[in-house]
Amino acid sequence: MFPKNGYHFIQTFPIGSTMRFQNLSKFKIPPNFRKASALKVQLWWCVQASLFKWSPQFLYGFRAFLLRLFGAKVGRFTVIRPTVTVTYPWNVSIGDYAWIGDDVVLYSLGEIHIGDHAVVSQRSYLCTGDHDHTQIDFPIRGHKIIVENEAWVATDVYIAPNVTIGRGAVIGARSSVFKDMPEGYICLGSPCKPIKPREMQ
Repeated sequence: MFPKNGYHFIQTFPIGSTMRFQNLSKFKIPPNFRKASALKVQLWWCVQASLFKWSPQFLYGFRAFLLRLFGAKVGRFTVIRPTVTVTYPWNVSIGDYAWIGDDVVLYSLGEIHIGDHAVVSQRSYLCTGDHDHTQIDFPIRGHKIIVENEAWVATDVYIAPNVTIGRGAVIGARSSVFKDMPEGYICLGSPCKPIKPREMQ
């Protein structure tokens, strides 16, 4: 839809016209892509939208219990806020003493591993899914994301599929991470780049 002289018109294609780049009528979810039945997926989304999100902030153990109930591996003394969104918990592991902040999205079509004492701050988005844009049927794929022990992903960071955040790395606010970041470095930018070593006092 494009504006023209204060009006809008809709560009249409003739019936039977050939799609050159992506034909979504051919899109299909691969067999066992979700690694769970449709019933389990829907049940989790209902639980997440109710018991998980309605739970008082201080009930960290209760939310960890719900995630474990649906197959997540959650360590001891974790801090997981009620506004966190987890697509498929059975693809997620969260280490001891890890913090997951408000409005974080763990888009776990593939595996997400968050290490011990790691922090993922508010509104960050960990995206394990993508599509093969070279194929006309636009197939969906799941990849892995790893946030190693003691790393800090600051607020509003995007982490792309197949990325590892090295141990103790700091990812600056609003960075976009498209490749692995090294251990013990402060990294920032879009695209994110290592800037300097993380020096401890």
